Amino acid sequence: MPTRQTLNLNNLQLSYLEWNQAETPLLALHGLADHGLVWSSLGDYLAAEYHIIAPDLRGHGESSKPPQGYRFIDYIQDLEALMNHLGWKNAHILGHSWGAKLAAIWATQHPERFRSLTLIDPFFIDKMPSWFNLTFPILYQVLPFLKVMGPFPNYQAAEKIAQGLKQYRGWTILQQQIFQEGMEQKADGTWGSKFIKPARDEIFEDVMRVAGLTKPLDIPTLFIKPKQGLNRTEWQLKPYKTYLKNLQIEEVPGNHWAFLVEPEAFNQTVKGFLSKM
Repeated sequence: MPTRQTLNLNNLQLSYLEWNQAETPLLALHGLADHGLVWSSLGDYLAAEYHIIAPDLRGHGESSKPPQGYRFIDYIQDLEALMNHLGWKNAHILGHSWGAKLAAIWATQHPERFRSLTLIDPFFIDKMPSWFNLTFPILYQVLPFLKVMGPFPNYQAAEKIAQGLKQYRGWTILQQQIFQEGMEQKADGTWGSKFIKPARDEIFEDVMRVAGLTKPLDIPTLFIKPKQGLNRTEWQLKPYKTYLKNLQIEEVPGNHWAFLVEPEAFNQTVKGFLSKM
């Protein structure tokens, strides 16, 4: 089982889960509106071979939620500080969805930090046209990971919505725990996600204006492509094949949250890739 740790960074507290049974460093970055516990199955699976850190990125989970400061540059500064705190010069680094785009940008800026890079069904890797911002109100309503932001009159109402979402398909004990850990009762008595709207709004603006891949990278990279994921066409895969010169693409069962809905196949795929490094 992981332990929860807290790193104080100026006016920010960064909370993270740690599996500390081995020495080889592995850093796992969750997607938008999630938190570090989503890596629980993978962490348990790899714990005997890796020193695993799964942070709650700022604005998420148990980490601080400042009123602003949710650009990629802010998250990379947090992660650089976390690496320094751990005494890690580099690590195997994986990211999911928005966290995958964050990892790709970080790799472009600081490739020396990466022993390997694992991208799990990345989200909007390219820079998007400005008119796309007009679709934000619609996206906020339809994207599965934002449907539990709330407010809800009580926890039961929120859980009823969650049980019908793709990321909680099957509603396993772990999925239920992950959902519970991501929710809280607000000051007015309603319930909602620990992920906050200022973070949502600023992150979406940055996702649209910043390209995830801008120059060739030689880092050994695994692209995990779920069968029911976001990246299904050759056109979507083109940026990765263009910029990632040491790329391996593996298809796994499940949807965008393959590590939650089909964890066994997902864990085996990650382990197989890392074992070759």
